[in-house]
Amino acid sequence: MELRQLRYFIAIVDHGSLSRAAKVLHIVQPALTQQLQHLEEELGATLLHRSAQGMQATDAGKLFYEHAQAILKQVSDARSAVRQSTDKPSGTVALGIPQSVSGALAFPLLTAVRAAFPDIVFQLTEELTGNLTEQLKSGRLNLAILFDDGQLQNHFSCIPLVEEEMMYITRAHSQFACKRKSISLKKALQTSLILPSVQHGVRPGIEKVAREHGLEISNVIDITSITILKSALLADMGATILPAAPMLAEIERGELLTWPISDVQLSRTVTLCSSKNIPLTNAAMAIEKLVTELSQGLVVSGKWPGAKVSNR
Repeated sequence: MELRQLRYFIAIVDHGSLSRAAKVLHIVQPALTQQLQHLEEELGATLLHRSAQGMQATDAGKLFYEHAQAILKQVSDARSAVRQSTDKPSGTVALGIPQSVSGALAFPLLTAVRAAFPDIVFQLTEELTGNLTEQLKSGRLNLAILFDDGQLQNHFSCIPLVEEEMMYITRAHSQFACKRKSISLKKALQTSLILPSVQHGVRPGIEKVAREHGLEISNVIDITSITILKSALLADMGATILPAAPMLAEIERGELLTWPISDVQLSRTVTLCSSKNIPLTNAAMAIEKLVTELSQGLVVSGKWPGAKVSNR
């Protein structure tokens, strides 16, 4: 198996056509077809099939596509690590960020990277936590921001960034609004709740604390998208338990209201993670340091509400 075969295969999948891929790769189509056949023979599987929409990956092809991307990225990172200097890092750095942290960190981070490291090609990906974990393990991401569930250190190198307090949140003048200055976890869980699905980093943490206190979560609307979840809150379909940061704009406009949970410590540790097996390039280490410093700065300045610098 050759690296060029991986590049050829990825190009065919990306462009959905042998002819278009051949044109982009600057090779003749028969040669591209021959390389694809050699690859399929070596793997013992059909990777692509023709359809009305063009060339599409089979189930085996989809799996191989993910691995091929990860392999080529690691090769690119290795080249960058050899070529770049420590005083002026360059190359590509891919960082994954969960939806619920994106509102507080994504734009400040993009701005800071552009200002501090103009030679770094910075790729910021917003995904569900479960997807980020798999992409970090496979090497498609250099860094990922995850939530510490007590198991992260078993798989990744971790830097705790901030602790975020979980709040009870409703629409202003909601039927689910709390009449006191705070709410108990039991009462919050008895409400009609709108929560991220189990693939999201917040949900397992809430369920774990509930179990520890002999409580159950019932009558839940599962919504994966933070944007849709906010719309459901504003439609007064229920309340939620989340950090304030994803709802900051709506809270500042008075559209959403927050209450602390009074009787339990319900929080999450936002953690910057990298692979234990794949070395970071100088560029990735520079981004790692920048993310750490920027996170602390946002907390100290009050621009990351409901968060405090982690002391773990």
